[in-house]
Amino acid sequence: MKLVLLSGGSGKRLWPLSNDARSKQFLRVLKNVDNVQQSMVQRVWDQLSEVNLHKDTVIATSKSQVDMIKSQLGDNIPLIVEPERRDTFPAIALAASYLYSIEGVSLDETVSVLPVDPYVENHFFSRVKDIEKTLDYGDADLALVGVKPTYPSAKYGYMVPAEVRDGYIKVSHFKEKPNESEAVHLIEQQALWNCGVFGFKLGFIIDLLKDNNLPIQYEELLGQYSLIPENSFDYEVVERTSNIVALPYEGDWKDLGTWNTLTEEMSSTVIGKGQISKDSEHTHLVNELDIPVNVLGVSNALVAASPDGILVTDKSASTRIKEMLKQNEATRPMYEERRWGWYKVLDYTKYDKGDEVLTKRICINKAKSSSYQIHYRRKETWTILKGEGQLAINDALRTVKPGDIVEIPPGTKHAIYGTTDLEFIEVQAGSELVEEDVKRVIMNWEEIKKHCLNKSTSMIV
Repeated sequence: MKLVLLSGGSGKRLWPLSNDARSKQFLRVLKNVDNVQQSMVQRVWDQLSEVNLHKDTVIATSKSQVDMIKSQLGDNIPLIVEPERRDTFPAIALAASYLYSIEGVSLDETVSVLPVDPYVENHFFSRVKDIEKTLDYGDADLALVGVKPTYPSAKYGYMVPAEVRDGYIKVSHFKEKPNESEAVHLIEQQALWNCGVFGFKLGFIIDLLKDNNLPIQYEELLGQYSLIPENSFDYEVVERTSNIVALPYEGDWKDLGTWNTLTEEMSSTVIGKGQISKDSEHTHLVNELDIPVNVLGVSNALVAASPDGILVTDKSASTRIKEMLKQNEATRPMYEERRWGWYKVLDYTKYDKGDEVLTKRICINKAKSSSYQIHYRRKETWTILKGEGQLAINDALRTVKPGDIVEIPPGTKHAIYGTTDLEFIEVQAGSELVEEDVKRVIMNWEEIKKHCLNKSTSMIV
């Protein structure tokens, strides 16, 4: 069986810690068995590893999340990168074409798809492993995993059983996100919540692509990605499929997509600098800033502070933050994790004549490096604060240490490698300071170093 993890979404309900680059699944607010803080995606990957599913897993994601996934899971995770952010049906269709035409997976192979961030017990993934035999026994087109509802929610899909068989349920019909009154009626029919897991034979999705006159070769489908119906897999496929079976899962299952639900599972009531008074009951503080935040005499609240902003909310009202953010203009993320480390935006100024200045604090992790790259519309000045590293600049190598200042004019090739964890202040100045102003020449540090050494040798000769 092949497994596809879907990693998407902007996580606006968990603002200000989440943004377009750092969705909810990347927030390090949980703890593992070793009492080390970890994110939802790291927790799920550990659980997959325990049941030996990680070796057959790929992650489907957007371009904005690639660096974050590599930062938290490593560089060796197979990724399927969407050319543009759409919905779950296009993402699953692209993943199916990748498995078929790039990895050469058989059309008879079972493929299971699930979100990258379910908060579940370990035996949930043993249930996922049962999908393969259930598809065969039930002679079904789709297999889902369902859990007994705890309240009439309008956020989930519902599976209404036709009959209960040995170890699985034959589904009468599926209803995606009903209103609450419909949900009450569905629960009376013993319906189960859909846990967001879809199992099918690879040929089932390949045939759907053919029926929609879409290519089944991965590279071709990438080029026609905008033509795939922009719809969820639930609406596009599940509601239109009659031959469905479901595997009941008995255990904890939570969607930690709001501050109200996430704080129930957080590793501590205080994360970061700050404190909460004893009379502030059921209150949580998450602070990513370098200044302390103190909460006094406020109960049932969530206080979250990051470079993107500060949120103070009653927990029951926290779901409304997404609506409030619609009133604000889109801004650049003020904090991002990258495959090489992280950065925080310290200041951004735009002057009357159009000139811009952006100041960042950047950390290059030990044994990591940025790409060898060129910017054309800005100059950069780096002030090394902490640690040591190697700088590649216009095909020359040199060591950098605290107190060093590096000037990088427009059009200059440059990269930096952390011999230790390395921190520096970067000041960008130019007419248009955008992340797209970059030409990457070489990605890997060993190749960068080899390139520079070869250039210096040829000049000596």
